[in-house]
Amino acid sequence: MTDTPRRVLLAAPRGYCAGVDRAVVTVEKALETYGPPIYVRKQIVHNKHVVETLESRGAVFVDETDEVPEGATVVFSAHGVAPVVHEEAGRRSLRTIDATCPLVTKVHAEARRFASDDYDILLIGHEGHEEVVGTTGEAPAHIHLVQGPGDVDSVTVRDPEKVAWLSQTTLSVDETLATVRRLRERFPALLDPPSDDICYATQNRQVAVKEIAAEADLVIVVGSTNSSNSVRLVEVALEVGAGDARLVDKAGELDDAWLDGVATVGVTSGASVPEILVRGVLDWLAERGFADVHEVVSAEESLLFALPPDLRRDMRAAAVPSG
Repeated sequence: MTDTPRRVLLAAPRGYCAGVDRAVVTVEKALETYGPPIYVRKQIVHNKHVVETLESRGAVFVDETDEVPEGATVVFSAHGVAPVVHEEAGRRSLRTIDATCPLVTKVHAEARRFASDDYDILLIGHEGHEEVVGTTGEAPAHIHLVQGPGDVDSVTVRDPEKVAWLSQTTLSVDETLATVRRLRERFPALLDPPSDDICYATQNRQVAVKEIAAEADLVIVVGSTNSSNSVRLVEVALEVGAGDARLVDKAGELDDAWLDGVATVGVTSGASVPEILVRGVLDWLAERGFADVHEVVSAEESLLFALPPDLRRDMRAAAVPSG
């Protein structure tokens, strides 16, 4: 360890975004309103701690709708689902609560609109990611997945004059724009979506980690390995000059050896991460001489999303005294 004064640069904003908060609260309120078990298709958000906590309260996570007993209640995750999933739920007489992030819902609407106008849609995203699967399901005959600039040369469309792009909301801003630039070189008539599809929270957290990473010998990103935006925060930190960057789910995964020769530690967290996990990391660092914490604020966030309307209706009904 160095004798240089030790400090922590704590990125802000970090952690829960409005869509994640809405999704997690949706499952919590569904458990309170309807009682357990409440089934959840896929992980409600990509965070191990959140999933385990909800499981302990009576949430049952399944991969597919046909694993949910007929007539039961199922919550669809923040990442969104394809129309066929809603149809399957209807056939099984399931009570559905759609916790899809409103920003993802907007992308679904854009996919339907471009498809109705008979455009080829170039969807920038990661193959197999739940959000990409859901968006593709809105217009499978029109959507072509583009995973990055390297895919652009292999893209085939019916009419180069009728091409539009959309993106997975949790992607890197820089990576997405690089892919769009390459696409526009091939397809000069490429149509943009009506508004920026990169989630405000993804963008803000990447800007925030850039603010701290260049000064940090080590950046700790709290998040799960299946969280696209958390993994990307590690990559962004290294790209802008961090000496080292590590992804951990919780403080118990930290290693004392990472602090060798380190004077400044940057700390941030992905958009699916509750603040209690960040606090655990800060406590671990404080025990090792890194008690001097400076919060570096790069943006203020105040966006809130209302809970799904059917759930709000049933919560109101449950709150009315009987008799």
